[in-house]
Amino acid sequence: MLAIQFLPGSNSYPLPIHLSLSFDTGGIHVAESELTVGSLFVGRGEKTFGTQQVSVSGRQVALPVFLINGREPGPTLAVTAGIHAAEYAGIAAALELGRSLSPQALRGQVIIAPVANTAGFRARSIYVCPLDGVNLNRVFPGNPEGGATEQLAHWLFRNVIRQANYYVDLHGGDLIEALIPFTIYHRSGNEEVDRASIEMAKIFGIHYVVRSETKGSTYSAAAHAGIPGILAESGGQGIWRPEDVALHTDGLNRLMCHLGMLAGPSPEPVPCTLLNQFIWQRSEHEGFWYPKISVGDSVQERQDLGAVLDFQGHVLQTVSSPAAGRVLFLVSSLAINQGDPLLAVGA
Repeated sequence: MLAIQFLPGSNSYPLPIHLSLSFDTGGIHVAESELTVGSLFVGRGEKTFGTQQVSVSGRQVALPVFLINGREPGPTLAVTAGIHAAEYAGIAAALELGRSLSPQALRGQVIIAPVANTAGFRARSIYVCPLDGVNLNRVFPGNPEGGATEQLAHWLFRNVIRQANYYVDLHGGDLIEALIPFTIYHRSGNEEVDRASIEMAKIFGIHYVVRSETKGSTYSAAAHAGIPGILAESGGQGIWRPEDVALHTDGLNRLMCHLGMLAGPSPEPVPCTLLNQFIWQRSEHEGFWYPKISVGDSVQERQDLGAVLDFQGHVLQTVSSPAAGRVLFLVSSLAINQGDPLLAVGA
């Protein structure tokens, strides 16, 4: 018989005792006492940091990883950042958590990949992985036989995300994106997973919670694998202000207290606004972007939001709001390419 313990402050989901054995538990994840990611490993009550060399399309990519294996058993939380490599507030928060979290204070295990797209981070690349120009957050769970970005996604999913009971992906506005903080969860159709993901979002503590059905994202791949997960957005435009980083670190600490991984009372869910649509507007032309609204503005359906112009000021495209809602992110670049995002409305 498998013994299940409910840790103080945990939610209604049972947290498995971590045993040094591996077997089919009827869908309940049982982690081993030794935490392993690739060639990195750490025993109970220990912590390590290392760089994992991952082979993608014949090239070696270095991926930094923190492993924190708590003194007491509990759930496994996976945290990634830098999937979009110039979204710095999330990266700074993941680094802060990896540096500061003590295994002596932890029940369970935490895996942190703070810069998942290292090639993009060094290149200060927006949106895509420069290994092949593909958006890493559109190809999960990856493909070991695909291109370089698909192979990287496959390694991250198999070695980091798939080990978790709960998953958080830290993001923010890219180098040319301003945004208001929000959290996204994926509607997978699995009611139990979706309910747990929404609960995670409410506990994380950001006011706006967005339901998304974006395929190929980290959190959607996690949800379809039966792992509750969220993507948290804070910060942007190449800036990592302390208050933007703190939204991420505070959210992670709140979540770990809620799951019984850290001592202390379970925090109350933050009152939130649930947005059922996440509607992106993209440019149909190469040109110059002139928005007429600001990030965070409340907009009405069919409201004029801006225009894309050519060199002589001729209007190439007018952009109107697809629904009544709030502008969650806004591209702040004058230069716009065909297919580039311009903004998104949450409704």
